[in-house]
Amino acid sequence: MAGVVLRGGGDLATGVALRLHRAGLRVVITELGRPLAVRRAVCFSEAVYERSWTVEGVTAVRADSLQQALQAADRGEIPVLVAPSLAPLAARPLEVLVDARLTKRAPETDSSVASLVIGLGPGFVAGIHCHAVVETLRGHTMGRVYWSGSAVPDTGIPDGDPRRVCRAPNDGTLVGRVEIGDRVAAGQVIAEIGGVAVASPFGGVVRGLIRPGMVVSRGMKIGDVDPRGVRGDCFLVSDKALAVGGGVLEAILSREDLRRRAWD
Repeated sequence: MAGVVLRGGGDLATGVALRLHRAGLRVVITELGRPLAVRRAVCFSEAVYERSWTVEGVTAVRADSLQQALQAADRGEIPVLVAPSLAPLAARPLEVLVDARLTKRAPETDSSVASLVIGLGPGFVAGIHCHAVVETLRGHTMGRVYWSGSAVPDTGIPDGDPRRVCRAPNDGTLVGRVEIGDRVAAGQVIAEIGGVAVASPFGGVVRGLIRPGMVVSRGMKIGDVDPRGVRGDCFLVSDKALAVGGGVLEAILSREDLRRRAWD
């Protein structure tokens, strides 16, 4: 299939999709039936629930079949195809596949699934699971393309102040007490899970919160509070996502045999 198939529609994947879409490439996103995005205001995965979702002026729409996905792409939209596996795409040869699911472990596929396979972050080894790996760790190497080897191993530590990440204290259904973009004080309850409160670690704005009503497990990331307190940042794709997206675009453009076909 001409263009780019992007596995995952979370915040990092959405930054990649925006970069590729704005560069004129056809992008099809595949997603789970019930995505668990935290920064969902800037995640195209929200189209799975809302039928359409707009981030920074670009609209993604839910597609329930490959035909619907291709029709949406022809209209200049980004289709989000509900397809946990690549099976619905098996009938067509894939040109470019970007695995942006950020599972941080080796994928179930290898570099044979497309003419160019790009993996984001830890878990991928170029030459085995993919052709190229794009670094996702903040620092001087973020967004760089590796044609051999792998990205920096998962540190288990969130970027910036690790306290900003709110995690589920237990298993249960999430009940939201605030909205993304709301200003909160230190200790203010932002959500409850099974009757147990999740409090903001400090004052700031709610940058992300898993969709209310979702079933979560203990230790899962369910929220993100930004102490800088700039509300508008909650609705912009991050610098990290755009940098990684630039690396993906570089990897595609560096393959001369794919350069023209990706725009067909």
